[in-house]
Amino acid sequence: VQLQASGGGVVQPGGSLRLSCVASGFTVSNYAIHWLRQAPGKESEVVSCIGTVRTYYDDSVKGRFTIFRDNVRRTVALQMHSLKPEDTAIYYCHVLFRSRNYWGQGTLVTVSS
Repeated sequence: VQLQASGGGVVQPGGSLRLSCVASGFTVSNYAIHWLRQAPGKESEVVSCIGTVRTYYDDSVKGRFTIFRDNVRRTVALQMHSLKPEDTAIYYCHVLFRSRNYWGQGTLVTVSS
């Protein structure tokens, strides 16, 4: 099982970015995929999750972020709009597969003017 995250970068407040998490070793449509983030000096937090039926968004990103899955490309993407400086963090994708946790390598998002 591998997760490869990409798409981070530097963006001005109000800007947009799309993060992608490409999965291998399991069927993406059968498992919940999470996007987490860790800001400097803070604990990691779950930003969003897409399950087999439902999606979840942290209150801090509701209405600004959208998570979606492309089963053919084995990708879970996080579309981020109206970015704020407080969204600055390293973003990770995660899956719990057969009782083991797997994370992508992280991609840095910096929101700054």
